Amino acid sequence: MDLIARLRAGLPGEAILTDPDVTGSYANDMASFCEAGTPAVVVLPRTVEQVQHVMRTATELRVPVVPQGARTGLSGAANASDGCIVLSLVKMDRIIEINPVDRIAVVEPGVVNAVLSRAVNEHGLYYPPDPSSWEQCSIGGNIGTASGGLCCVKYGVTAEYVLGLDVVLADGRLLSCGRRTAKGVAGYDLTRLFVGSEGSLGIVVRAVLALRPEPPQQLALAAEFPSTAAACDAVCEIMARGHAPSLLELMDRTSVRAVNAMAQMGLPETTEALLLAAFDTPDPAADLAAVGALCTAAGATQVVPAETAAESDLLLQARRLTLTALERVKSATMIDDVCVPRSRLAEMLDGTAAIADKYDLTIGVCAHAGDGNTHPTVCFDAADPDESRRARESFDAIMALGLRLGGTITGEHGVGVLKKEWLARELGPVGLELQRGIKDVFDPLGILNPGKLF
Repeated sequence: MDLIARLRAGLPGEAILTDPDVTGSYANDMASFCEAGTPAVVVLPRTVEQVQHVMRTATELRVPVVPQGARTGLSGAANASDGCIVLSLVKMDRIIEINPVDRIAVVEPGVVNAVLSRAVNEHGLYYPPDPSSWEQCSIGGNIGTASGGLCCVKYGVTAEYVLGLDVVLADGRLLSCGRRTAKGVAGYDLTRLFVGSEGSLGIVVRAVLALRPEPPQQLALAAEFPSTAAACDAVCEIMARGHAPSLLELMDRTSVRAVNAMAQMGLPETTEALLLAAFDTPDPAADLAAVGALCTAAGATQVVPAETAAESDLLLQARRLTLTALERVKSATMIDDVCVPRSRLAEMLDGTAAIADKYDLTIGVCAHAGDGNTHPTVCFDAADPDESRRARESFDAIMALGLRLGGTITGEHGVGVLKKEWLARELGPVGLELQRGIKDVFDPLGILNPGKLF
């Protein structure tokens, strides 16, 4: 019995896609410079049992399986390999439970981040992780890549909110790990191991997520600086003085001009760096005043605090538009994701500007400045071979810079295909050997998302 026939034995007909024109549309995520193969079939299960059937079939026939969420990722982690089963989990999109007493939500992997966020808000609760693609990205994808967002400086990344998981293993067995309780230290933390594993260890089919009480409405300010160094000095002072902003973001000159060109927002184009800070404390105006004074002391030429939630939203909209605006500069972009210690942030930004000059490219940088996570975005003409080569070389130069500064090659986007070589450099030979050993325990046949990470 062939692959399709075996799949049909345990799946409804509408869950199996075989038309090459359709399956080809599932071949890749949103990353540049990442190879993608041709899938043999796309499967869209709706139940745990259907996922188990897929994995049992794949194990019996030794067929690779590539798990996918909404394919908004930026590292090629969801890219198909030749002859694989693409296992798309977007149809498993139920919010099973929202429990205000235990402050948890139980969800399937296909639930969209924004849908969950709005649902828990109705109960006076808050799910903090908010990737820029939160209106499209799925919770399963967020877990697979350990994604972050604008609020990480105060609330942390996805890993901080995953309490428990149900995972279908490579051979079809169902593993439940973690807990529903506020505390728990029983055995090795397998739950945390799956977070960020990019579908290489198992298929997440259910997640228990921690929730927080909904905070007050935040207020924001914008501060204009004559240099990135001055802006980064302000960031260091804000954090050193013990402030806890709900958001602390930076846009460089290139990013500001790109947003103005696209949305005519009237941002100050004379600025070298624009710092955005927000607080969701009981008295955000007082916190903004204190931070505004620190910005002025660090050299800010203008500090504009918002007085209303609507004004705050307008300021923050500029930051959320940055990547979209940079995509309009050239026909293609490569979005880097290097995270460095806050104390080295200025060196990271100045070094990136030097790399842009060296390779004669436009590279805009926006950053989650409060946690040192930078997103240098290389803009290039994909139809120009020489410019494409320079773009890839500049991307590698930026990652090398991040490692030299004591940072990491990815703060929230993951490794996927794009950064495999750099993961090996960061981990070193001993770390790489141990990680490959863990992979072999969970996936001895090597059928789960092959070619990713290592």
